[in-house]
Amino acid sequence: MNEMRIIYCANNLVGWEILSWLKKRKENIVGLIVHPPEKQKYGEKIISVFDFSDDKIFHGNTLNDQKTLDAIHHLQPDIAISVYFGYIFKKSFLDLFPKGCINLHPAFLPYNRGAYPNVWSIIDGTPAGTTLHYVNEGIDSGDIISQKQIVVNITDTGETLYHRLESASVELFKETWPIFLTGDIHPISQNIHEGTYHKVKDVDKIDEIDLNRDYNAGELINILRARTFPPYDGAYIIQKRKKIYVNIQLLDESEHQPKGK
Repeated sequence: MNEMRIIYCANNLVGWEILSWLKKRKENIVGLIVHPPEKQKYGEKIISVFDFSDDKIFHGNTLNDQKTLDAIHHLQPDIAISVYFGYIFKKSFLDLFPKGCINLHPAFLPYNRGAYPNVWSIIDGTPAGTTLHYVNEGIDSGDIISQKQIVVNITDTGETLYHRLESASVELFKETWPIFLTGDIHPISQNIHEGTYHKVKDVDKIDEIDLNRDYNAGELINILRARTFPPYDGAYIIQKRKKIYVNIQLLDESEHQPKGK
């Protein structure tokens, strides 16, 4: 068993899968940080992996509270692992970990730092992938430990690309973690000025399809496919003061079976 004491911060399917894998490896997880209940995805499953008492489980929205910081410090952690975790870590939190904090982000950094990397790889034509990196006080801007690029297919939607990024993220972490433990890693600093960054609200600028505007055909298709991720809201038109949401499906000819043939 690895003796390094780990605080694990996670949300989402990927967070649960990697934590389950770390448990099978008998890694020394000493505490969990999850999203508060109203923002959790797979939160109950993540918590159920270890039978921790309440004093070892924290919510991400309390990480700036001194009481929470003191409780985490009491667990004597060496490192924090962040997987699909939606809260920004401040210096007071990062300073708790002598070996730092590493984060798994579903983007090919320095491209698509921040929110919805699956959307912006389609919209902007930027490289898609996943990256394991050190966390600093910026947003997805720390030194890169390892990364994996994946191809964005013309048939991809925001949904299909998201799920492929999930799979790639799990693979990357499993490949990298054993090497990370040996210390045989060579982190690379990011040039964030060459990359891209998006906030959550940036999708508001593309979601409304203006029926009176001229769009380039490629631009319009990319918006529609990037924002197709049912049942979540995405691109829409407005008719009679109501939003009409638009999803799109793209099939290559090997998948397309015309009716009547």
